[in-house]
Amino acid sequence: MVGVLEGFLVIGVVVAVGYVLGRGRLLGDQGSKVLARTAFFVATPALLFTTLSHSDVGAVLSSGLVVTAVTSTVACLLFVPLALLRRRPAGEVVVGSMASGYVNAGNLGIPIATYVLGDSAAVAPVLLFQLAILTPLFTTLMDVLPGDGRGERPGWVRVAFAPLRNPIAIATAAGLTVSATGVVLPEPVTAPIELLADLAVPAMLLAFGISLHGARRPGTGETAVSVWTAVAIKNVAHPVIAWAFAAVVLGLTGPALLAAVVLAALPTAQNVFGYAVRYDRAVPLARDVALASTVVAVPVLLVIAALLA
Repeated sequence: MVGVLEGFLVIGVVVAVGYVLGRGRLLGDQGSKVLARTAFFVATPALLFTTLSHSDVGAVLSSGLVVTAVTSTVACLLFVPLALLRRRPAGEVVVGSMASGYVNAGNLGIPIATYVLGDSAAVAPVLLFQLAILTPLFTTLMDVLPGDGRGERPGWVRVAFAPLRNPIAIATAAGLTVSATGVVLPEPVTAPIELLADLAVPAMLLAFGISLHGARRPGTGETAVSVWTAVAIKNVAHPVIAWAFAAVVLGLTGPALLAAVVLAALPTAQNVFGYAVRYDRAVPLARDVALASTVVAVPVLLVIAALLA
């Protein structure tokens, strides 16, 4: 329990430093974007490749992937009937559904897995499922829905192969390939990758802290009910479903159960906001759920750690 609290303290301090940087505008108006893009395109792929290349492929493609696939799907589906009963627009239904089950595995999942679970590879099944299944599914739905989307409509082939253009997906596949084949890379190759990997966690946390400065209060206006419905599903229902499925159905205990529930309790990914902006569908909903679920996730994760650690 002490180790878990120390992990959250480390994360909180670095996020607070990022907030101070944002408040003082020490990195300029684009500081958060630059750090986030550096983490996404360079450091995080390096971290995932380094971690997965030394991991057991069977461990990645086992119970963790099953728990993620089942519980994320259920969480996403829970939002749909609730929104349809309120006769919300189709775009809001799709975005709210995605926000209810698509976790922030990239920006927050990796540091939390590193410091709380002690293994950044624990987030790999979540990344695999989201990048390979949820992302193309939801972006396709947003692309083909009639109505308010005004962005350029990409072709089906481009949508279907979207994960292949994602550096995190590419690094994940490359790391798993190296692990599965048993290839030993020379040190001149691995050394710079490991150096870049060390940048991933601090860059992501600093970028997140900077983004908190000046953020508006979420959950107001026309989409308020949808916002808090998605937050309730994401922060409460999703981890409860994960605990029930992992413990009762699969019989997981100890660190495996803790990992399943912690990863399910992660807040909504900022990717959802990016997709909403890209297709011009329910942008305020995506933004507010991402912020509110992140704030609510802190006490939820602490409670989970206290109960299961």
